[in-house]
Amino acid sequence: MGRVYLRCLTGCFSCLTGSNMFSVFWDRFSNNLHQWELYNLLHWRQNSTSKARTCGGEHESSSCFNRPMLQCMGVKPGSFTVSGKVPNDFSTARIPHFSRIVNARFSKRIQAKIKDLLQQMEEGLKTADPHDCSAYTGWTGIALLYLQLYRVTKNQSHLQRSLDYVKRILRNLNGRRVTFLCGDAGPLAVGAVVYHKLKNDSESKECVAKLLQLQRTVISTDSELPDELLYGRAGYLYALLYLNTEISPETVPQSIIKEVIDAIIESGKNFSKEERKTDRCPLLYQWHRKQYVGAAHGVAGIYYMLMQPIANVDQETLTELVKPSIDYVRHKKFRSGNYPSSLSNETDRLVHWCHGAPGVIHMLMQAYKTFKEDKYLKDAIDCSDVIWQRGLLRKGYGICHGTAGNGYSFLSLYNLTQDRKYLYRACKFAEWCLEYGAHGCRIPDRPYSLFEGMAGAIHFLSDISVPETSQFPAFELRPQKRENKVEQDG
Repeated sequence: MGRVYLRCLTGCFSCLTGSNMFSVFWDRFSNNLHQWELYNLLHWRQNSTSKARTCGGEHESSSCFNRPMLQCMGVKPGSFTVSGKVPNDFSTARIPHFSRIVNARFSKRIQAKIKDLLQQMEEGLKTADPHDCSAYTGWTGIALLYLQLYRVTKNQSHLQRSLDYVKRILRNLNGRRVTFLCGDAGPLAVGAVVYHKLKNDSESKECVAKLLQLQRTVISTDSELPDELLYGRAGYLYALLYLNTEISPETVPQSIIKEVIDAIIESGKNFSKEERKTDRCPLLYQWHRKQYVGAAHGVAGIYYMLMQPIANVDQETLTELVKPSIDYVRHKKFRSGNYPSSLSNETDRLVHWCHGAPGVIHMLMQAYKTFKEDKYLKDAIDCSDVIWQRGLLRKGYGICHGTAGNGYSFLSLYNLTQDRKYLYRACKFAEWCLEYGAHGCRIPDRPYSLFEGMAGAIHFLSDISVPETSQFPAFELRPQKRENKVEQDG
């Protein structure tokens, strides 16, 4: 009788909140916790009938859909742990790493949804802007998606499809911008990698050579180029590091990488001096006269790139310039655990990769890897709780400001800590994406693109199937070997 009551109460809460995510917590407490705890946490409800509220405007709160039932019950977010033995039926899933954790039925749902969304995407792309070659909203993003699908499945047809898009892209470069996400560096870098995987070394080297020609603009002191990720030097730096990760460490000479890094460092020091913040924040940056914090336009994305091991920034620079700058940003954290969109903004509203905790968390995780101080991991965990509470977005399912991008935070934290709680959270965000279009979210301007639309959701779903090698596209670099990961107690 008690279970019937709990089931009824679960349904009532689902109706009241507009999200079936609440019910999983009641399921957990009402079932046999000792034998099936992990199974219940990673066992998915197959029938979803709830509808979310209609999307709001551009500047409305992004925390529109979910607040875990545990918090509603007065339990502190993140206070529960995942433990216990994995039931035998998990071993029937097809994907090696995934099969040890998530049941086969959920795995099949993901595979089926990827196939369905790919068909929708290809049909929709027939009306997409033929001149948009960017990774962010254009054809390079689609090529990058198929490259990802090839990485996950080893299906040669995906690599061939990526090549088809690369050929189209390379005929239409405009030379106006230099970054991976929004400029020519992205198409050239992706082209180089695709040709390399197809063993076409001459075409690959030609793409690399053209990419390196952009360096003069990037390091020029007369250039008005910003330093952020989308349109600035950090975005070009990512392209260089991407090549050295995906092809070989010698593809781009370290001397060229160092010149770009030196330009970023010098720019940050100069602006910090202008703002009289040298002692508090030795490296400070602005974009459009605002000191942004997030990953896309802000310092979090810049510091994150400077801390990449393959960038080989010297330890003195990291310790004396990057570390205190990160600490300055940490002190801007809201009580909720979220971060402002800019250093002067006092509104705790946005929970996006581009603005807020989902972008800052990557900086904090990398700081923990780099400096080995627990405070960075603690702050990253605080970010993850914010994302769990407020991360299903009105703005859609995409990477930049959508549920998929927020879900990557959990995959990255899972790979850092090996705490399955974060894999569970990633899977719940993936479950949301499995009902693509059913929640009344805003339709983005480029609905099939990688960073705004459907391609990003597909990318995220494909990484859910191989979580231990997941990587946020055009931002994270290939994960390091497992022995470099740290353990976190549940």
